[in-house]
Formats: sequence, structure tokens, C-alpha cells
Amino acid sequence: MEPEGRQRVAMNEATFRKVNEGMEAAQGDSGLLSFVCECGRLHCTRLIELTREEYETVRENPRRFAIVDGHEILEAEEIVERNDRYLVVQKSGAPEAEIVEHTDPRRPLD
Repeated sequence: MEPEGRQRVAMNEATFRKVNEGMEAAQGDSGLLSFVCECGRLHCTRLIELTREEYETVRENPRRFAIVDGHEILEAEEIVERNDRYLVVQKSGAPEAEIVEHTDPRRPLD
């Protein structure tokens, strides 16, 4: 995959992450919560279910995203966790890792 393609995937994932931050705030605290798949596919509308604890664990690392199994783009990321309901992928290459770190809504302001 060309660098521009990897950057586009990173921007799409960052956009879905921002949507999920709002969705998390609007949901209750118990059981499974619904989130948008954070894959790099521009028009993905699939939902995944995570507990709040699972979601928070993914959010601890700004390079990680929760996605539907099968939506991974191995040319742009690696799978770091797999379970029955979702996968967690991680960005490792530059500049896409930089993009997702700088667009993290939880990033402390400088």
C-alpha cells in the first residue's frame, strides 16, 4: 500500500474513534456498549460491542483501534488482540502512527 493510502486509512480510523468518544459518553455504565467499527474503510457502518472497560483499554494507546473481524488492513496495521466480538489493531509505521497520536481526542494539550 502506498504511503498516501496508509495515511488515508489512519485518518478514517481517527474519525471513527472521535465518533466513538461521543457514543461512549452517551451510553450507560453497565453491560455491552455499542460502538462504530474503527476500521479504515471510509463507508463502514458496522457496530461492535465492548464493555466500558474493554473500550477504555483500547483507548489507553492512541495507536490502537477496535474493529470488526475481517476489517483489518494488514498493509497499514497489525492485529494485537482478537476476541469473539472484535479485533484490536495497532498502527506502527510513520507517518500514520503520528497522525493517530495527534488526532487522539484524549491527547493532553501542549
